[in-house]
Amino acid sequence: MTTSSRTEDTGTTAPAPALLRTAAELDALPRPAGAERAVVMTMGALHDGHATLIRAAREAAGPDGQVVVTVFVNPLQFGEAADLDRYPRTLDADLETAAAAGADAVFAPGVDEVYPGGEPQVRITAGPMGERLEGAARPGHFDGMLTVVAKLLHLTRPDEAFYGQKDAQQLALIARMVRDLNFGVRITGVPTVRDLDGLALSSRNRFLSPQERHTALALSRALFAAQDRLAAQQALHERAKATAPGGDRAAGLNRLGEARAAADAQAVALARPNGAPAAVRAAARAILDEAAARDRHPLVLDYLALVDPADFTEIPDDRESGEAVLAVAARVGETRLIDNIPLTFGALT
Repeated sequence: MTTSSRTEDTGTTAPAPALLRTAAELDALPRPAGAERAVVMTMGALHDGHATLIRAAREAAGPDGQVVVTVFVNPLQFGEAADLDRYPRTLDADLETAAAAGADAVFAPGVDEVYPGGEPQVRITAGPMGERLEGAARPGHFDGMLTVVAKLLHLTRPDEAFYGQKDAQQLALIARMVRDLNFGVRITGVPTVRDLDGLALSSRNRFLSPQERHTALALSRALFAAQDRLAAQQALHERAKATAPGGDRAAGLNRLGEARAAADAQAVALARPNGAPAAVRAAARAILDEAAARDRHPLVLDYLALVDPADFTEIPDDRESGEAVLAVAARVGETRLIDNIPLTFGALT
């Protein structure tokens, strides 16, 4: 392939990455001596979220290192053949995006190359974490995902692999697989990239009509509302402690003489000192419920879950500190979208 792309920073022409179609071609790719190889795994239809991953890999590998991008639409991850057939395939555009972001090679094998004997008889099992949230909504999805990730890690042999935090459960499962099965690779998560309106970038966004996209914005709005509510709740506790150290929080807030603080004091006094998981869920749920009640192009919620990032079990209402992920999945029209945001309880204490 002889196409080229203009680099994002300088406007100069970047060389096209080597296009590799077979495992033999990938194995023959010269590996830079003394430098690292970084890999970014995708199913194609690359957007700026993928480009951000590639740029992160480029920075980590350094100018002497090597960045390999994989493009493979994995049939094991799709429950229905129609969903597999509908998934966009844009290899020529993907090569340009990869080149502009700094990739050295793109490994884009066919299904027969990855699964030469048909669907594999031996697969990676995701375990209990893989049966929750996305795993419950899409049975077998994570087994198929981990199986192809394991194969691609063996084929590409990277020092470090980069994945987006938008797929938080996927990232957690890959990290767990690598740890449990002693893969010799570092797993790095890269923060979610959002459009200017807040919608998390996804290859599926192209299927949304303008009206459906307006509805879909409820996902990110709900997450940010929950984040703001947690920050306000925790700041309220801090102000109460500062006003009445060692004393009653509600009385301390009332002494601030602020109507909003006084109004919130009773709710805070009834809640646990710093956790407020119920308030976080309620703030997000209110926005999602509003979007679900729309007459046209309503949002159909699959789940809203506040979970522990270690195993994706639900955070209890009495949680006072620690990390969490607020995750949401919903359908708008025929398009299913996911999003999440990391939260830290007790961050101000």
